[in-house]
Amino acid sequence: MTLEEKIKQLPSSAGIYQYFDKNDNLLYIGKAKNLSSRVKSYFTFSPILGAKANLSLRINKMIGQTVSMNYIVVNSEHDALILENSLIKQLNPKYNILLRDDKTYPYIYIDNSLKYPRYEITRKIIKSPDITYYGPYSTGARDILNSIYDICKLVQKKGCLKSKKLCLYHQIDKCLGPCELPISQDRYKEEVDLGLELIQNKKLLIKKIEEKMLFYAEEMRFEEAGELRDRIQTISRSEIKSEIDFASKENYDIFAVLNTQTRAVVVRIFMRNGRIISSSHDYIQLNEGYDESEIYQRVLLDFYKNEKPPIIAPILVANDFKDMDIIKNHLSTVFERKASIAKPQRGDKKHLIDLALLNAKELLKKEIAHDSKKIMREIQELLDLQRLPLRAEIFDNSHMAGVATVGAMVVYDTNRFDKKSYRTYHLDAKDEYAQMRETLTRRVQSFSKVSPPDIWIIDGGTTLLKLAKEILTSAVVNIDVIAISKEKIDAKSHRAKGKARDILHTLDESFSLLPSDKRLQFIQNLRDEAHRSAITFHKKTKVKLDKESKLLNLHGISHAKVIKLLQHFGTFESLKMLHLSDISSVLNEKDAKIIKNIYK
Repeated sequence: MTLEEKIKQLPSSAGIYQYFDKNDNLLYIGKAKNLSSRVKSYFTFSPILGAKANLSLRINKMIGQTVSMNYIVVNSEHDALILENSLIKQLNPKYNILLRDDKTYPYIYIDNSLKYPRYEITRKIIKSPDITYYGPYSTGARDILNSIYDICKLVQKKGCLKSKKLCLYHQIDKCLGPCELPISQDRYKEEVDLGLELIQNKKLLIKKIEEKMLFYAEEMRFEEAGELRDRIQTISRSEIKSEIDFASKENYDIFAVLNTQTRAVVVRIFMRNGRIISSSHDYIQLNEGYDESEIYQRVLLDFYKNEKPPIIAPILVANDFKDMDIIKNHLSTVFERKASIAKPQRGDKKHLIDLALLNAKELLKKEIAHDSKKIMREIQELLDLQRLPLRAEIFDNSHMAGVATVGAMVVYDTNRFDKKSYRTYHLDAKDEYAQMRETLTRRVQSFSKVSPPDIWIIDGGTTLLKLAKEILTSAVVNIDVIAISKEKIDAKSHRAKGKARDILHTLDESFSLLPSDKRLQFIQNLRDEAHRSAITFHKKTKVKLDKESKLLNLHGISHAKVIKLLQHFGTFESLKMLHLSDISSVLNEKDAKIIKNIYK
């Protein structure tokens, strides 16, 4: 069926539609209340099928590349919205805008039903009517909480009251000691109230931390003073500085989007009880044009996800956007009450929007480090990449004679290694090809939770590169893939220091650059970090395996038999779960009984 025939036969149902280019690369995912009318709004059918004249340059370019389409029918426009957002995060289509904000923001809370309550941290609603929440915090929640327990004489740990005996915290004057002493609830409440004052007044909190930091410095306790200095910096970073202070106790979640030709920035500000308590921002690389409405939709869907937030506040946005009513209805379902989304025109609420836009403007002035951005553009041009490779995932595997086989993924984002996003995998596969398949497949399976990057970099040659592309194509994920392999001299890898002529590979071409080439050095640095991560995890795994191996050796199971077991079953954890008959199929029954007795 041709594209034109498929478009003319589309149903008038709600659903999502997907456009593909001549190479079956996914170009775009859209939602529709009426698939037929929505898709037809892109096309003119006479004299030939083509893009309508009134479309934006971005959409016109996309339609020009579209040669086929798929669609999925759903029950409602709301279902189409949810499915569209989920698929965009997983598949990263070329013309959709992807916001990689997978964070959940923590809240500080207190359970008022307890006789001696404590402040703690949560990211979800706790089912109790006596919980009071404070937040959300973009950063610094743990530092605020630690500071409260340094300053206030509260019960320091959950289990303290169970002991019924005074502990070290009381001796160092950090706890009133209600576990043993007759502390009145009124006296304890004074400490709780002080904690609340510190949560709500960061200036006071920072002042008290500074006093303690200076005390430590005067006492020559410089390490402890340094820790408090770092804590102050983290707490200070969590909010935008502003003199705005509402006379009333109002709550608002404020969102603003601003853009240049190449990137956009999203600013979030959270006001609680008339004061700004925290803020955050994210940059979005604009690879194929700009759609402000789409960004606002993604921002709100990703921030609130499908979970009712502990504190529900009216939402203020810098601009109205398309499908605002659909987003509002969706959030009403999530919040279990009517959601409010508005663009304020005047007054204090407009001042909040102006503040958000002012900060967005300043953030856009902060360009990516020139050298880093320059080298990325040069790599994009050299390798003919569809996206500027700002976020890269780099993969490597490591093992020793088939034992302690592991995979590693490191992440480079914009101008630094994002170590919080690193992942390591225990692998069952025996050969290099199968190991890389297992590593990459497991990463693809996690795209629904952590969106794909701009590029994959594989430590290996064209065989592993083709494998990676096949895995992505099978998952309908459209990202660039390259590989880097070591130069071969007499069939052996050549890694002489300063003379490493590593080769870069795309599906269409290989590049042998000079060792002094900055583009090669940049990618080598990424590959070497993945190699380091894989080797480090391999060594840790090997040490653990050696301990288990020695245990078996002591009971008469030889090293050769241990290797045989691991090569067959993969890990000691798997071995511990096996039946006697399973182990007997590899070793003799006597050895199998010994092993079962060890792990019973």
